[in-house]
Amino acid sequence: MSNPHEPLTAKLVCSVLAAGLPAVWPDVIAGLEDRFGPVEIAYPAVPFVHTAYYEKELGRPLFRRVLAFSCLLSQGRLRSVKLFTNGLEEALARPDGSRRVNLDPGLLTQERFVLATGKNFTHRIYLGDGIFGDLTLVFQAGSWQTLPWTFPDYAAADMTAMLTDIRRRYRRDLREQAAPPSPKTAHKEQPCPRA
Repeated sequence: MSNPHEPLTAKLVCSVLAAGLPAVWPDVIAGLEDRFGPVEIAYPAVPFVHTAYYEKELGRPLFRRVLAFSCLLSQGRLRSVKLFTNGLEEALARPDGSRRVNLDPGLLTQERFVLATGKNFTHRIYLGDGIFGDLTLVFQAGSWQTLPWTFPDYAAADMTAMLTDIRRRYRRDLREQAAPPSPKTAHKEQPCPRA
């Protein structure tokens, strides 16, 4: 029998995809940081050329920025993170209801990167409230390994390089969490959400 226990917390990562990225960016950052705490790193915007799927709704040309947050989250929160980002997309939508931005949150651990989605598929695990977990990449033998269903944009070298950097930051965070507090950090205010 296996005894259930809470796994290590995870690093929240969010892909921000939009045609008018500079116009929507301040509201996206404000909404995400209000809910999940400070962004640790926001990688530069890159053209999104992997599919035309989003162009009809979001417009073109599309650009993507990837964010990683300072605060570590319980792995059980992935469903609630996606529900929040869905709500933020709706809040930032155009008057006709079409989205201006697509937010793809995921949780990164030492072993894997899991995205949240509202779409069912054979390999996705239902998390509740219409949200599924998509095992997107696994980390083995020192690098990210793709799976038969990994989206091409998440298999691309620039994305895996960002995720490797985020994983390095995550491992640092775990070491700092495990270390006893130093006199300099013992009285530091905790900006992370309590959920």
